[in-house]
Amino acid sequence: MVKVIAGGFVAGIVVFFWGAFSHLVLPIGNMGVRQIPNEDSVIGAIRNAIQEPGFYFFPGMDMSRAPSESEQQAWNAKLKEGPAGVLILQPKGGEAMSPRQLGTQLATDIVAALLAAILLSQARGNYWGRVAFVTLLGIFGFVTISVPYWNWYAFPNDFTMAEAIDQVLGWFLAGLVLAAIVRCPKAPAPAQ
Repeated sequence: MVKVIAGGFVAGIVVFFWGAFSHLVLPIGNMGVRQIPNEDSVIGAIRNAIQEPGFYFFPGMDMSRAPSESEQQAWNAKLKEGPAGVLILQPKGGEAMSPRQLGTQLATDIVAALLAAILLSQARGNYWGRVAFVTLLGIFGFVTISVPYWNWYAFPNDFTMAEAIDQVLGWFLAGLVLAAIVRCPKAPAPAQ
């Protein structure tokens, strides 16, 4: 169990620093991210219209009740006409890479790596098979989170590709560490 915990902590730190490298040094962190044209007027309109932080989908619909058929048709027409999208808003602003955000990311990476270490501790196989096992966990995360965001919320293709690169390479690196530290269970001796 000590090796599982140690492996999880080390791999979590590796994933954290991979994320920093991929976003601050490589162009992966910028893929698919664009600046809003005429940003000042758009921000002014948002500032005047929305005071609550949250996840906004537009065109919007009151989701607290079932819409009437005419409301549903009107919404479908607005959606088809466009624009449509999502907006994640912090009306009061925020700080880029605050200590709280960095600490939360590090803790998240360590918890995820600890979970990977627990799973890996139950897996048999050679070193590279175990590296592949952990890498597949990264692919699983990408397929279950980023692909649905691309599908349902129209996240850009290049942004989604960057997420794939980031997750697969990050968990490959974690796999290199975990496969070296976390040992696989011994196969039971054959019955005689």
